[in-house]
Amino acid sequence: MLNKLGSPTQDLLHLNRRTLLGALTSSVAAVALSRGALGQTVAASDTEAAIEPSVSDGQAPVPAGPQPFSFEWLDAQMKQASEAEYVPAVDAPEVIENLDYDDYRKIQFDPKRSRWQDDGVLFRLHAFHPGWLYKQTVAIHEVVDGFQTPMGFSTDDFLYYEDLAPRVPQHAELPGVAGFRLNTPLNRADMFDELIAFVGASYFRALARDSSYGLSARGLAINTGLGREEEFPRFSDFWLERPKAGQENVVVYAALDSPSCTGAYRFVIRPGAETTIDVTAKLHFRKDVEQLGVAALTSMFLFDEKNSDTFDDYRPQVHDSNALMVVRTDGDVLWRPLNNPPRLASTYLNEPNLKSFGLIQRDRDFTDYQDAGAQYQDRPSVLVEPKGEWGAGAIRLVEIPSDLEGNDNIVSFWVPLEKPRAGESREYSYRLRWGTLGTNRDGDRAWIVNTLAGQGGTSGVSGAKESLRKFVIDFDGGLMADLPADAKMEPVVTLSHGKIQHIALSKIENTTKWRLVIDVDGGNERLVELVAHVAGFGRKLTETWIYQWMRT
Repeated sequence: MLNKLGSPTQDLLHLNRRTLLGALTSSVAAVALSRGALGQTVAASDTEAAIEPSVSDGQAPVPAGPQPFSFEWLDAQMKQASEAEYVPAVDAPEVIENLDYDDYRKIQFDPKRSRWQDDGVLFRLHAFHPGWLYKQTVAIHEVVDGFQTPMGFSTDDFLYYEDLAPRVPQHAELPGVAGFRLNTPLNRADMFDELIAFVGASYFRALARDSSYGLSARGLAINTGLGREEEFPRFSDFWLERPKAGQENVVVYAALDSPSCTGAYRFVIRPGAETTIDVTAKLHFRKDVEQLGVAALTSMFLFDEKNSDTFDDYRPQVHDSNALMVVRTDGDVLWRPLNNPPRLASTYLNEPNLKSFGLIQRDRDFTDYQDAGAQYQDRPSVLVEPKGEWGAGAIRLVEIPSDLEGNDNIVSFWVPLEKPRAGESREYSYRLRWGTLGTNRDGDRAWIVNTLAGQGGTSGVSGAKESLRKFVIDFDGGLMADLPADAKMEPVVTLSHGKIQHIALSKIENTTKWRLVIDVDGGNERLVELVAHVAGFGRKLTETWIYQWMRT
């Protein structure tokens, strides 16, 4: 089915540009790989060899008929694989030679060939074609009543358009696929809309009702933003439980492989007005890891009102997410507006009382973006809710300079304080919530509706110091909304360097909004961290605003 971004193939291309984040920080492109941690190269003619892997020699007997499957079995296989040397992926044989970008746009999975078309089944499975950037493939298996069977695909499963069609061999088995997506009646009961796609490295992204694709999640991030080559773990094999009639969730398993780590993943996906994905990741380490990134999210931020002067663009904002939001167990909310910095930037938030964190798209009106094609107001927000004990650690936000909206330049993830060591195993469980999140104004604390920035000092007066910067934060809702303009409240502002020249808090006339204005003299500092909120009447009245002012 078509989604809000256009044809399935066009949407795959939109997703692919999100798998190329690595090109911004290293020479490694995050594309789907073909040689799995299970020790075999998967081809359609011998996919059954993927069922019972032999990690020691990379060969496997070909079993007859379905074989037993469980999450425990997969975890044991990945544990065994971690004790063997990593084997890099190899390119699968080309079914269509010399596919390029334009060719790939002419390929579409045939919806009439979708899997799981039984009466009453609420999910459909489509595959992504191998080739172009996806020369290294993945294997997909179906699980029914605890037994697994390989799912094969051929050129009969795809539609090939225009001049590409004569180049396609008829009835040719595919050597695996690039990935897959699941469709479900998400927006209308009579239509199967796209719900989630797994394609490229360990990337996946999902939709909630009335949303369109934006940011992506990753199974794991290793050594991201450390100034050296990033390692891209990848999902090499997938197992999908065949849904029963009327079943409202779907379960996906994946094998993860990389030079430093293997893993067994379980995803329980439940679509709706808010789509949830319950993730269990069991990791086994081949090598020491300098920085482990758990529950990684990848997004795009080009500009908004505070930095739009850098771009000659008719649109007031261009981004898939506009802030990192952290929710504490006591209900306090930290709001860190995203930046497109002049150089690589990092923010670490140590949160022992963490309830959730994620990347949020808070502005939800078309007029906020004025983009009739991209419809940025419909991009989903994603919150990560840890389950169980994760131990000590920090949320890291990485911001990468970018001049194109086709680049994903924002990454956030949780970093454990204790670095993984070779031979160690760890387990992380968490829930991913996709939807219109971070926009609830019903609480007692006012939420941050806007962040503006510009030259400091008095407007309209020449001669202002270059080191002086003005920050404007607008709050709305909560207990402050109904307070009179003369209510006694106190702005609480701290900064890492420089000095505060001026602070003013005032109510915006004829609205429920309050505006906090801060003038900061950064002196010769290249980086100034600011934190602000409003307090009064014995309590905290607003979300906490966190900002990183980076100077060239």
